[in-house]
Amino acid sequence: MKRAATLSALACLLAVTAAAPAASDTPAAAREATTASAGKASALDTVPRRGVLRVCTTGDYRPFSHLDPATGKYSGVDITMAGDLAKSLGARPRYVATTWAGLVGALSAGRCDIAMGGVSVTLPRARSVYFSEPTRTDGKTPLVRCTDKDKYRTLQQIDRPGTRVIVNPGGTNEEFARAHLHRAALTVHPDNTTIFDEIIAGRADVMMTDASETRYQAKIHPELCSLHPDKPFSFSEKAYALPRGDDEFKAYVDQWVHLATRDGTYRKYEDAWMK
Repeated sequence: MKRAATLSALACLLAVTAAAPAASDTPAAAREATTASAGKASALDTVPRRGVLRVCTTGDYRPFSHLDPATGKYSGVDITMAGDLAKSLGARPRYVATTWAGLVGALSAGRCDIAMGGVSVTLPRARSVYFSEPTRTDGKTPLVRCTDKDKYRTLQQIDRPGTRVIVNPGGTNEEFARAHLHRAALTVHPDNTTIFDEIIAGRADVMMTDASETRYQAKIHPELCSLHPDKPFSFSEKAYALPRGDDEFKAYVDQWVHLATRDGTYRKYEDAWMK
C-alpha cells in the first residue's frame, strides 16, 4: 500500500515536470515574444527623437507641392500641412525630392517617413504603402485653352484623331489618359511645371488632371479654362502615403488629418491657393 502511494506521487511529479517548460527555455521564449511584438520602431517614436520629419514630395504639383528652383524652397497646401505635422511631433520637416514614378519606392525603401503633395489614393499604391484618412475628394477633368472650351467637354470629344493630349509621366494622369484615350495623340511631357505652357502656346490641346489642379492653373493662367471641375470624369481621393506596417504612426496621422479637415485648418490652407 505504501509502495503504491509512493509510485502514484512520483507519477504526479513526473507529469508536472514534463508539462512545465524548461527553466533555461523560458527567458529565450520571453525575449522572442517581446521582439516579435515590438517589431520595427514606429515613426511615432523615431521622428520626435530625431527631431526631423522626412517628407517625400515631387515639388511639381501646385497647389499641393511646389519647389521654387530659384530659392530651393517648397510651398503649397501639403507643404504647410507637413510643417504642422512635424510641429505636432516636436520636429521640423525635411523635404526629400522624388518623382511620381519613384514616390512609392522611396517611401517603401525608408528614405522618408511620409509622402505628401497631392498624392492620389490608388489600389496599386495601396499594395505597397498605407494611406491616411483622405484630405479631399478629386477626379480627372480637362484643362484647355478657353477658346476651345466647347470642343473638349467629353471623353468622346477628346478622344478623336487630331486632338493633342499632354500628360506628365508616371502618375495617375498618364494612367488615366492611357486607359481612356485610343485615337487622340498622346504626348508625355517630362516637366509638370511647364506642361501648361504647352497648351497656352498651342503645342497641345488638352491636359486631363485632377480638378483641384485645373482650378489652380485656370486661376493663374487666364488663357486656360477648367471644364466641369465639379463633375470630373472619375472619382479619387487625396491622402498622405505612409510606410506599410507602421500602424501606430498611421493611427496618429489619421487622427491629425481628421482634426485638420474638420476644424477648418486644411480648408484655410487650400483656400489660400485656390481662391
